[in-house]
Amino acid sequence: MANNLGTTTVAYTLTESQSNNSDPKIPIKTSADRVVTPKEEAEWNDDDKKKMELNAKAINLLHCAISFEEYQKVSRCKTTKEIWEKLQDGESINEVFERFSIIINNFDAMGTTYSEQTLVRKLLRSLTKEWETTATVLAESNNLSPITYDELRGKLLPMKPHTKTRTQRKRE
Repeated sequence: MANNLGTTTVAYTLTESQSNNSDPKIPIKTSADRVVTPKEEAEWNDDDKKKMELNAKAINLLHCAISFEEYQKVSRCKTTKEIWEKLQDGESINEVFERFSIIINNFDAMGTTYSEQTLVRKLLRSLTKEWETTATVLAESNNLSPITYDELRGKLLPMKPHTKTRTQRKRE
């Protein structure tokens, strides 16, 4: 994975294209008639601004951690969750851990560190749907507090994701 600093950076402040009203992460307001509408940027409070800025920083961090080909795949995504889900399509567990390690290292470089248990929880939550059953079994059988990030990797590598057959999906 190449680090594309400079070629894919995103400004931390919001641009007009990021604040379009179709983005579900835009702060909202509810009128007296209980109609939910997006807030105008001028109406954002400090918390709204902080959330939007953090999302922009996280998007920037992800863009810096991926190759140009991957960037082209996710460049239209508006949230970090969208980017993460798109990047994980078809990824092996090794690639997931590699990407997650790059992100952790970037957070460490920015002065933000997480405990082993937090990393394990975040990684398990970020796995795709096909890994959901495996992640649940691991979480329940190990109580997750004693397991480290590296131990989790060791447990997931030999496992296969649980995928449903077409027949099972049609029944749902």
